[in-house]
Amino acid sequence: MRDMTIGDLARRTGAKVETVRYYEKAGLLPAPARTAGNYRAYEPAHLARLSFVLRARRLGFSLDQVRELLGLADDRERPCDAVDAIARAHLVEVEQKIAELTRLRDELSSVIGRCRSGVVADCRIIESLAAEPA
Repeated sequence: MRDMTIGDLARRTGAKVETVRYYEKAGLLPAPARTAGNYRAYEPAHLARLSFVLRARRLGFSLDQVRELLGLADDRERPCDAVDAIARAHLVEVEQKIAELTRLRDELSSVIGRCRSGVVADCRIIESLAAEPA
């Protein structure tokens, strides 16, 4: 496969050019070689690494977690305990967010359920938002 431009790399991964540059600046993608015209020349390894980063980010891993995972992925002979620990910790974070969102949904549903569809002066939603904290 020939070298790719930043546009080629972005298209092949579904990312935006700005995203590619951002991950380069963040140190998640190594700097590519430059052509004689000073254009970035990405290799298949860049494509694989960017795909990894994008998949990890879609799963909600933080940049620091992605950086750690990339470091672990680069050491192919290392036991995967550290990878498992990162993934398990992230799962705990996701479950906590789900619980928080569930509480938020229930509270919002309760507030909406008190609506009497009258005038704003008698609106239970406005009233509950304006209420003093307990």
